Amino acid sequence: MRQALMLAVAAAVAAVAPWPQAMAQTEDPVAADFDKFRAIMEEANPAELFEAKGEQLWRTPRGPKNASLEQCDLGLGPGVVKGAYAQMPRYFADVDRVMDAEARIVHCMITLQGFKREDLAKKPFSSATKTPDPVSITTYVAAQSAGMKLAPQQTHPKEKAAYEIGKEIFFYRAGAYDFSCASCHGVDGQRIRTQPLPNFTRPEQAIRAIQGWPGYRMTGGVMHTLQWRLNDCFRQQRFPEPDYASEMMSALLTYLTVNAQGQEYKGLGIKR
Repeated sequence: MRQALMLAVAAAVAAVAPWPQAMAQTEDPVAADFDKFRAIMEEANPAELFEAKGEQLWRTPRGPKNASLEQCDLGLGPGVVKGAYAQMPRYFADVDRVMDAEARIVHCMITLQGFKREDLAKKPFSSATKTPDPVSITTYVAAQSAGMKLAPQQTHPKEKAAYEIGKEIFFYRAGAYDFSCASCHGVDGQRIRTQPLPNFTRPEQAIRAIQGWPGYRMTGGVMHTLQWRLNDCFRQQRFPEPDYASEMMSALLTYLTVNAQGQEYKGLGIKR
């Protein structure tokens, strides 16, 4: 019932929005209406339930090694969660690569708890019947950076290389539609249906790539992370599905997050 009400409100907002010819103004009235709608919905965001589940999973001994994740180093020291999400992706010397938050959590589940990567990668995204543990844990970790400014690391050579690789991925055109990420998010004034598409190459708009993720998606009533969001973008471009928590995904997230650095991360969001 609650989900149906949310969808009805969303439809009502879209129905009263101005027509496209009225949208050449500096402030997009349609975007403003959607922002107001999200703000109302986030007052009772179900994402908090997934955050609570993620904290429980973080602290509970599990897996073949019967260990918790409280010794997982997210870049600020073993077990330190506060502010870690806002400073990722970043380089980790123990694996000699750059990792985003979800990739690092998966790594810790493998090394500390004994889970197998192939098992975690079988069905890594949420469905109507199941929320994978890495999704809940990532939700918990991300929530601990709410209100902080994004500060992804760019000091190590591999962090700088990841940014450049991510940039290449963002602008790479291929597939049946000859699309790239930049086809939708690399120019000003793009729109899909009634919603404007932010230009992620602009610092003031790049925050939209990160803001609100992980997010609770009202369509389906599931929780999703940025790994899912990017995977779905590749699907829509008719690209091959990327490997879960891969270096490629971390590189693309590096590019997007660095472009948004210095802006406030507001925490868990809610999506239509």
